[in-house]
This record gives sequence, C-alpha cells and structure tokens, in this order.
Amino acid sequence: MKSLDPWFISGFVDGEASFIVSVAKNSKYKSGWNVKPKFQLALHNKDASLLIKFQQYFGVGKIYKHSVESIQYRVESVKELEIIINHFDNYPLISQKWADYILFKQYIESMKNQEHLTMSGLEKLISLKTSLNLGLSKELVNAFPQVVSVDRPTLMNQDIKDPMWIAGFVSAEGSYIINIKKSSTRSLGYQILLRFQITQHTRDRFLLSNILNYLDCGHLHEGKDVKFLDAIVNKIGDINDKIIPFFMKYPIQGVKVLDFEDFKKAAELMKTKEHLTENGLAKIQEIKLRMNKGRDNYKEE
Repeated sequence: MKSLDPWFISGFVDGEASFIVSVAKNSKYKSGWNVKPKFQLALHNKDASLLIKFQQYFGVGKIYKHSVESIQYRVESVKELEIIINHFDNYPLISQKWADYILFKQYIESMKNQEHLTMSGLEKLISLKTSLNLGLSKELVNAFPQVVSVDRPTLMNQDIKDPMWIAGFVSAEGSYIINIKKSSTRSLGYQILLRFQITQHTRDRFLLSNILNYLDCGHLHEGKDVKFLDAIVNKIGDINDKIIPFFMKYPIQGVKVLDFEDFKKAAELMKTKEHLTENGLAKIQEIKLRMNKGRDNYKEE
C-alpha cells in the first residue's frame, strides 16, 4: 500500500480532522478533573483503506468503529500526539483550523510539564479551551466562572505551498458534480452542466481564493447560507484543460476517486460533442446516477 504524501495528509486534515481536548469530572485526580487530548479523523466505512493509510503514515493511534456507517482514527496519548504535532510543524495547516492546532499544541506542552495536575495549571488549560473548537460546555462554564478567555489565533499566511495539499483538501472537501436540466433551447430538451466545487465557512474565504488562483480558474459564490462560501469551476474549457489534468497529476484519494473518474467520462463526452446525441445524453444520465450520494444506491443492471 503506497504511503500518503505528507502535504496530502495536511490538506486532508485541514478539511476533515479535529484536534480535541475533553475535560471531565473525575475524583481519581487530585484536581478533580481529567484532561484528555485527542486527534481524530472519522470517515465513512467505504473509506476504511484511506484511514488505514493515515494510521500507517503516522505509525501511532488506533482505528475504532464510530457508528453504523463510519470508522474513526484516534491518537490519544501525549507521547503519540507528539508525532502528530511534529508532522504539522513541518507541513503546516493553512485553513483556520490551524488555530485549533496551535491551541492544542499548547495543551500538549502543558500536559508534558504536568501542569494539568494542579488547579492553577488546569485553569490555564480551561482558558485555552474557551477558544478551541466550540469552546466550553455549560458544565465547564459553571465550574470555572473565573476563567478568562484567550484570543483565538488568526492565521494570516494561507499560501498553498504544495499541489498535494490541494489534492488532500479536495479529497476531504471537494465535489465533482453533473447537473442535467430541462432546456427548451436544446435540441434534446436538456442542458448538461459540469461543476467542480469546494464549500467552506466564510472565515476561509481567502483560502478558497488562493485555491482558485492556484488552479487558475473558477469563481467564489455566495450561497443561501451566509456562513458558507463555494469555490466553483463550471466552464467546460477550464474543467477539461485545468481541473482534470491537475487531479490526474496530483491525484485525490479515497472513494471520491470514483466520482472523479465518472466526472472525467462525462467531460470527455462533452468534449467530443457526444452529449448532443440521444446516446451520449443517456450515457451521462447513467453516469450521474452512480455518482456522489447516488453511488450507495446505484446497482448496475
């Protein structure tokens, strides 16, 4: 099994993984609280082989059943988490998830120094947690009313340092889409539209712009939900000349590869104008049926 590229790892984690610190009451500890850091990545069962590659790359952590349809890779010991930190120090995250990583890293350093075992050290960690992920639970807010929030770090440099970062990020967050719309201006009564898309929170607007600049095509689109933003490439020339060649050279990983291969087939049918024939339209309709969410329910006759 071929090892994953380190920049692919960082790109995928920017899109999908989490840096978590749980703080729970536990009378076994002198402070009365148990602090547990965790790096985790959950994927659908159909991407089990990709999750195994992550485990093999880092050489630490375990894979667990997460739900009926998903599995989770977790690294939980401070010693093993140092290996995770070493990777992201060398191949940095460039989404705003970087802030969670920086706070998480401070947690690990404090725990290495045993600070979490004292009340003053615990309060310091709770202050960090106010800006980590979703912040404090109601239980922690009530238990530590005196804690002062720390400012969440803001990443200013979101330059893409390697094309494999994009391959990893798109493997986690990208979509290859075929739309077939009724059209009175087309001889067959239908218009076929291809779209490559990445959706992210608006806080990563600059990152999405950088991705499109790197790919040298596409535009940003404001969706109905004001919290999210789409980076879209929908010109067939850009898809054939830029998007498909890029991901053939810097391949995505996981089950999404099947969607990319089908996307390529549809693009080729459009490139040769075969989609303007009944036979070509039928082929693209068949391809669309088995892509994305339809793949789970699709059965070949």
